[in-house]
Amino acid sequence: MHIGRRYAMVIEIGPILQDFTIIMIAASIMAMVSYKLKQPMVIGYIIAGMIIGPFTPPFSLISNFDVLNLFAEIGVILLLFVVGMEFPIEKLRKIGKRALVIAFSEGLGTFAIGFLVCQAVNYSLADSLFLALAISVTSTVIVMRILDELGMIKDETSIIILGVAVIEDIIIISMLAILQSVSSTGGVYGIDLVISIGTVLAFIGGALFVGSKTVPKFVNLIGKTNQHDVLVVAILGVAFGLSFLAFEIGISVATGAFFAGVLIAESKVHSVTRVLTSPLKDMFGAIFFVSIGALMDITKIPALILPALMLIVVSVGAKFLTVYLSSRSQGYDTQTSLKTAFGLSSSGGELALVVAKGGADVGTTSSFVLPMVGTMTIITTFITPYLIKMGWKLVDIRDSSAGKFSFGLKRSKSK
Repeated sequence: MHIGRRYAMVIEIGPILQDFTIIMIAASIMAMVSYKLKQPMVIGYIIAGMIIGPFTPPFSLISNFDVLNLFAEIGVILLLFVVGMEFPIEKLRKIGKRALVIAFSEGLGTFAIGFLVCQAVNYSLADSLFLALAISVTSTVIVMRILDELGMIKDETSIIILGVAVIEDIIIISMLAILQSVSSTGGVYGIDLVISIGTVLAFIGGALFVGSKTVPKFVNLIGKTNQHDVLVVAILGVAFGLSFLAFEIGISVATGAFFAGVLIAESKVHSVTRVLTSPLKDMFGAIFFVSIGALMDITKIPALILPALMLIVVSVGAKFLTVYLSSRSQGYDTQTSLKTAFGLSSSGGELALVVAKGGADVGTTSSFVLPMVGTMTIITTFITPYLIKMGWKLVDIRDSSAGKFSFGLKRSKSK
């Protein structure tokens, strides 16, 4: 009997180990290729998933479709948990009113424009909502990396951009939770919508109010032991605990994970926890992106190229317009407003994929949504560095030309 049970366990664990091995090997190979080509590793991970996925002929290298979903869910939780750790409550309080106005204008404005465009091309209501939310995302990680490369990370414009990006991430995660809650209840209008919004706001408010008084103290107590292994287990318990609570009340696990990270960031040992969880983020981040690539039906991608490009143009245009106008309304000069608009015009990134998968998880979006957002993410991740660098150069050229013109006028008048 014992031998039989052990053999049965080997049969069950074998395919899982095989899938995990294939995912990690494919991820490492494509990460190296991306590094050599000087491209973001996200692109390499997604392409790695496409190669090994069940939709790639002649056969799938992955044996269990459910394992992919499991890996992707764990990846979402750990990815958003670490992202949340970058946004302690105190940091959120310091973000100025002007950044709040710009973030809400950009996020809600792009969402509204994107939704109207999706409805105009006859996408379903659910597809339009999730696609509109996906194109409202700005990749904070990519933008920060580009600004750092430009040596402008401490520039006033960069500070505005990062502040807006922080608030936008919270807006997107909150809206995803609302969309998933609405989708699970089946109601988009009336009392169901009110209940869904109330549930999400109550969860976020409760997590921040009650959690801020308990979680940091708990983590600080564990931190006093100086046992890093115990500390890792404790903070992961918080992450998965809040994710499970979010799941139980019908909202996104990403929301729970994100605000768990926010609460951990309030502790005195947050710098240590960030270092300890970094390897987990890297590993499960890679698993998440590879799993997303594998879950994408690549047979649909050729037919989705043009619609994806259309939505990218809509996203970039809507973001640029809303950011520029809201920046000007908040008193920023033309140069700062234009640079901020270019800096926040990119769409896509990890949160866009989280949104697309969130729609698939509740079963309300069509099968083309995930591969379309994946295609958009690959394209926008590639073009974002060029968009920001070229945009800022054009602004500088414009300003220098305007300066020379005004200087010439002054000289002619003096004569």
